[in-house]
Amino acid sequence: MIRVLIADDHHVVRRGLLFFLKTQKDIEVVGEAKNGVEAVELSAALKPDIVLMDLVMPEMDGIQATKQIKTKWPDIHILMLTSFSDKDHVLPAIQAGAAGYQLKDIEPDELVNSIRQIIKGEHILHPAATTQLEETLREEENLPHVKNPLTPRERDVLAELTKGKSNREIASSLFVTEKTVKTHISNIFAKLEVQDRTQAALYAVKHGLTEGSGEENK
Repeated sequence: MIRVLIADDHHVVRRGLLFFLKTQKDIEVVGEAKNGVEAVELSAALKPDIVLMDLVMPEMDGIQATKQIKTKWPDIHILMLTSFSDKDHVLPAIQAGAAGYQLKDIEPDELVNSIRQIIKGEHILHPAATTQLEETLREEENLPHVKNPLTPRERDVLAELTKGKSNREIASSLFVTEKTVKTHISNIFAKLEVQDRTQAALYAVKHGLTEGSGEENK
């Protein structure tokens, strides 16, 4: 028996899902949550096999709830069931740990099949969500730092630059000469296709390029 928790702030949606899922012999709805906070609390109390998670809910949205649930109980599967198919919703949901992403206009039988497939360990995406992910991946492949990866030392320099340090201060922090720092910064500007330190710092923060720096010193 597949134990399902429904998380949606619309009563009509929860009722509709409950009514249909009750007709399935291998599925049991063990609880209903009106928001993300309740979804996390009920996941703790009921330990469902899968949560049908809405994205936009009061108190805590579906993405934050998914992150918390997957962090605390990684064996619980999450199927996003929402009205949004844009990349600003799809990508964060998948990154949060959702195993599936379906739109609310899905046919009932297809929804049940998605639940069963996810329980088996598969990942299920609505075609619109798949398209958004593919477009995002294509965009990321064309980003300057993906086409021209920074070396570990260049990332170290960029991390220090992002803190607003001067070349002299960066040189002191990394135990290199100012000339070496200038060379690294010139390479960073060229690779990231930016014109100055401010643009480089903004780019680094936006794309998380300062995370994990300092692990290698070359």
